[in-house]
Formats: sequence, C-alpha cells, structure tokens
Amino acid sequence: MKFSPSLVQTRTGSPLGEIALAASEHGLAGLWFANQRYWPAQLDGPDAWPHDDHHPVLTTAVAQLGDYFAGRRARFEVPLDINGGTIFQQSVWQALLKIPHGSTTSYSDIGQRIGNAAAVRAVGAAVGRNPISIIVPCHRVLGRDGTLTGYAGGLDRKTALLSLERAAA
Repeated sequence: MKFSPSLVQTRTGSPLGEIALAASEHGLAGLWFANQRYWPAQLDGPDAWPHDDHHPVLTTAVAQLGDYFAGRRARFEVPLDINGGTIFQQSVWQALLKIPHGSTTSYSDIGQRIGNAAAVRAVGAAVGRNPISIIVPCHRVLGRDGTLTGYAGGLDRKTALLSLERAAA
C-alpha cells in the first residue's frame, strides 16, 4: 500500500476493540482494528500520521460506525480514498462495496465480477489487504463452500460483524 503522506488519523472504540482511522484530502483511506494484520507503521511511533479528531471525514466515519454497531446503519456514506492500492486491488475493493449488507459472497464470485475468474488467490490477497475494514466489507467474503476464511482483523471479529449484519437485516 502506498499511503498519501498527508494522512491524518483518529482512534475510536467499538464493541470489537479499538479502531484506528486515517483520512486524506480525498476521503477515508484506512480503518483498522487494533492488532490486526497489515497495521500501517504510520499509525504509531515517531513517523506517525498526526492525530486530527476534528477532520470532517474522520468525524463522519466515527459517527457512522457508531450507528452501524448500534444496528442503525446498513450503508456508509463517507468518501473513500482507495488510490493507494494497485489497479487490481482497487477493482477488488470496488467489487466488495457492491456486496449488500447482510449478504455474503465468495472469492471466486469476486473474481468473476471483476472479469478475472482465474485470479482467486490474487483476489484473496487483495481482499486481505483491504485498508478500509467494515466500510469496504471484506468480512462478507467467505470460502466457496461457505466457510469462514481469513480476516485481517481476526475470525472472531469477522463472525461478530456477520452476526451483527444478519441481526440488523
């Protein structure tokens, strides 16, 4: 991932643990659970993105996440900045955005949707590298046989997110 050097960040709590969010001038560029795989180094340490708890994209995303976890929101309305991914990754992430709330799909279905049915492993890698968890709903992707497969935030969180969405639906 190539992140814009101008990102700012904030943190918020959730029923599934702390969440870090990052935004650029174009939109939300990241949403990660604490301790998840692919946690950007720029979220901590001396080179960390500056904190901005008043950035309009971040405040909107935090409010909408609160509504989502309370079962009052099925669709997010926040501008996204997915430009840090490759063209292939961006196509996968765009396909993820089309999975309806309360529904699931498979990696092979995503491959077919983007016109590359043979790229199941590459689709899986792109899904795993999704920088905007929950809002770009990678948790809605299951194995071909319907089994829970990898989730950068952990399978327990994936299970909880799917349960929350089914209950809200």
